[in-house]
Amino acid sequence: MRGGPVTVSLTDKWEPSAGSVITWQPSPASYAKALEAPVSEIPPSFMQVQHLRTYLRQAAKGLDFSRVLVFTLDMPGRCDKRAMGHVINAHLRRHDTYRSWFSLDEEQNIVRRTIADPADVEFVQVKLGEMTSDEVRELVVSETPDPFRWDCFRFGIVQSSGHFTFYFSVDHLHLDATFARLLIMEILMGYKALVQGGAPIELPPAGSYDDYCIRQHEFLSGLTPDSEPVRDWVRFAENNRGSLPDFPLPLGDHSVPSGTSIITEQLLDEQQALTFESICVDAGARFIGGVMAALGFAERELTGTDTYYGITPSDARAEADMFTTGWFTGLVPISVPVDGTFGAAAVAAQESFDRGRQLVNVPFYRVLELVPELNWPRPYHPMINFFDGGAPPLSQLFTNPLLVSNPIGLYAESKSVYQLTIFISRFPTETTLMIAYPENPIARESITHYVDLVKSIFTRVCQQNDVVPAR
Repeated sequence: MRGGPVTVSLTDKWEPSAGSVITWQPSPASYAKALEAPVSEIPPSFMQVQHLRTYLRQAAKGLDFSRVLVFTLDMPGRCDKRAMGHVINAHLRRHDTYRSWFSLDEEQNIVRRTIADPADVEFVQVKLGEMTSDEVRELVVSETPDPFRWDCFRFGIVQSSGHFTFYFSVDHLHLDATFARLLIMEILMGYKALVQGGAPIELPPAGSYDDYCIRQHEFLSGLTPDSEPVRDWVRFAENNRGSLPDFPLPLGDHSVPSGTSIITEQLLDEQQALTFESICVDAGARFIGGVMAALGFAERELTGTDTYYGITPSDARAEADMFTTGWFTGLVPISVPVDGTFGAAAVAAQESFDRGRQLVNVPFYRVLELVPELNWPRPYHPMINFFDGGAPPLSQLFTNPLLVSNPIGLYAESKSVYQLTIFISRFPTETTLMIAYPENPIARESITHYVDLVKSIFTRVCQQNDVVPAR
C-alpha cells in the first residue's frame, strides 16, 4: 500500500536496492554494560508483558510470530557514516525504552533490567560488504534479536549508486505505530542538519516510557471486577461469546503454521472520499464513524446481524508522552446497530468510538485477569486500523517537504499472526483497504469475498447516500 511518499506493507514485499551494507550494533563494552544492568523496580508495561509471554508460548511450540517492524528511508548521495552514527546514538540515548531489557526471575515473572547511564549505550558500525536485494531483506529481518535480548533493534544503511537506504529494524516490544514520526524528526532532520554543517537540532522533551509504565501499573493495579471500565469491557465481551469479536468468514486452521499474505484495494478515489465524508458529516459523524458503519453493513450482509461489534487500536499517549518512543497503543470497542440507515449507523458508530476511547487505557487482557470466566481472544480476531493521512500525526508524513525526496517505508514481518489486521487508510488522493491474512486457500477465498463486499458497500454509500441490499 502506497500513499504519496509512504509505503506500508510486509517485509517480503520490500524490494531494497542492492549495495554495500553497514549495520550499527552494540559495541562490546556497551553490551557488557547491558548484561550487568541490575533489576529495576520499574515494571514493564502491560503490553510488553503480553508480548513477551506470547513470544515464550510460541517458542515453546517451535513457532515464531510477526514481531519485527522495519522502517526505511531513502536519501540521495553517499551516506556520511559519522553523522549517521551520531544521530543513531543520540536517538538511542534520548529514549529510555532502549536502555531496558527483560528476563525471567526464579518465579518466571518478567523483570526489567535497566542501564543507568545513557552514555553507556553505544552502537558502532560494522561493514558487511556488498549484498543483493534478497540478501539485504533477509539480513534486516533475521539479524533482529529476540525480545529477551537487550539489543532487539538494529540500524543500517545500504549504499547504492546515487543514493542510500537507511533502515531501522526493531521488535514491537519498544514501540508502536507512531514511531515513524519520531524517526523522521530525529534521524532524517538530525542527519540533514549535520551534513549541511549545522549544529544538532533542538528537540522537544522526550518524556519517559519508564514514567508511563509506573503510571499504568498503578492504574491497572487499582482496578477490580466492579470498576466501571472493566464492567464495560465485560458487557462488550458477553455480546461476542465472552471475548473479542470474530471475523465473519472462515480463515483456515490456526494450528497449522502459515505465513502472511496481503491484499490491497482502493475503496474510494479522492472525490468519492470527499463525498463519503460529506455524507458522514451531514449525518452528524466523522469519517471514522462512517468507516465502522460500512464495515458493519458488510458484516450484516454476511451474517444477518443487527449489531456490529468491532475493535480498533488507538493511541493512549498523554500530553507528556507525545514525543516518547514506546508502546502506548490501547483498544477501543465499538458497537454499531446496522438494522437501519447508513446515517444512523455512522452516528452510532461515532458515538460508540468516542465513548469507547475511555477504555483505551484498560487492556482487555487485564480484564481477563480480573474476570477469568471470560475467554481469551480467538485466533484471527479482526483488528480495524484506521489511518487518516489528513489529520495529525499522520498528516506530517504527507506534508513534510523532506519526504518528497526521501520516501519512507513501514513494513511488518511476514510471519504467522494471531489476529487479522485490517487497515483502512485515507491518503490525500485515495482511501485504501489492506488486509494481512493467513496464507492458506480458505483465508484467501474468504478475504477476497470480504474485500469485494466492503468495496461495494462504500460505493453504494457514495452513490445512494445509504446502503441498500446487494442484488
